[in-house]
Amino acid sequence: MKSILVAAAVALVISILFTPYLIRIFSKQGFGQEIREEVQKSHAAKRGTPTMGGMAILVAMWAGYLITHLTVAEEGPTVSGLLVLGLTTALGIVGFLDDFIKIRKQRNLGLNKTAKLVGQLVAAVLFAILAMRFPDDNGITPASEHLSFIRDISIVSFGAIGFVIFAYVAISGWSNAVNFTDGMDGLAGGTAAMVLATYVLISFWQLRYDCTGGGGSGPACYTVRDPLDIAIVAAAAMSACIGFLWWNAAPAKIFMGDTGSLALGGLVAGLSMVTRTELLMIIIGGLFVVEALSVVLQIVVFRSTRRRLFRMAPFHHHFELAGWAETTVIIRFWVLAGISCLFGVGLFYADWLSLYGG
Repeated sequence: MKSILVAAAVALVISILFTPYLIRIFSKQGFGQEIREEVQKSHAAKRGTPTMGGMAILVAMWAGYLITHLTVAEEGPTVSGLLVLGLTTALGIVGFLDDFIKIRKQRNLGLNKTAKLVGQLVAAVLFAILAMRFPDDNGITPASEHLSFIRDISIVSFGAIGFVIFAYVAISGWSNAVNFTDGMDGLAGGTAAMVLATYVLISFWQLRYDCTGGGGSGPACYTVRDPLDIAIVAAAAMSACIGFLWWNAAPAKIFMGDTGSLALGGLVAGLSMVTRTELLMIIIGGLFVVEALSVVLQIVVFRSTRRRLFRMAPFHHHFELAGWAETTVIIRFWVLAGISCLFGVGLFYADWLSLYGG
């Protein structure tokens, strides 16, 4: 428990203190955000706001993790923790390149779709291959070939190649979903902090009732390779988002950019796989799912009927164009995100309770 608290505290302090440094540097360099044409009227004042603030989240997350292991953690970094951090960083680099091109070319389009998908593909394939290796003394690898909800679903197995394909779809899907959500001050950061807080609870509970670590036995225990280290990663990332949110809340002094949104999407995808909760993540990250679905539905309906289902996609812009104040949209969407997280935790606990009681 001490390790989790230290990781959270260190990441929070570093994120709060490092972000204004980035604001000053990026402002001097002219690293300002370009605004989509569709929302230039309502977001005109945001043009030129420093972007690529996701760097602060990545730095704070890594610092919280490493300092914890150098000080209070009884064991060193684990394969599961490093793989999730590596995936997050790799997608952050893809996002950084996307942001940098936008800034240099003074447009709202960075990497083309092919380049972005290739970057996500490389990161996902490396993660998937490595996650199926490095078994511990009990033969447990960081990820499983089985599809999972709250635990592995034994009757649904992808096989090695199938898992790599699944990992790519999941990682690409989640990174794009968080990217779509990042359209208003603090919306993606606040939602990500709630999702990550949920995973601190889930991974800590898995540690407490770990089948192989002496914390539990019977059908209610969990077969996860490194639950404590996963909790440390989630705690550090959660606090990094909260610290960044201090400067990103409306009116934002800096945006996370694709550097942050793609990284956070990869992070939640990685956490879902190493905790064996891939389908549960769809519920916990429900707001991200709705935002992504709104974009897909908008495209499908428009191509089929030449009419728009929403005033604008992603979904949050629909309400903004309908007359809602930006802060109203953000707060109400945060409420929805919180409800999704609570519902996910409730399902997780109900599963444990039903098996423990049985």
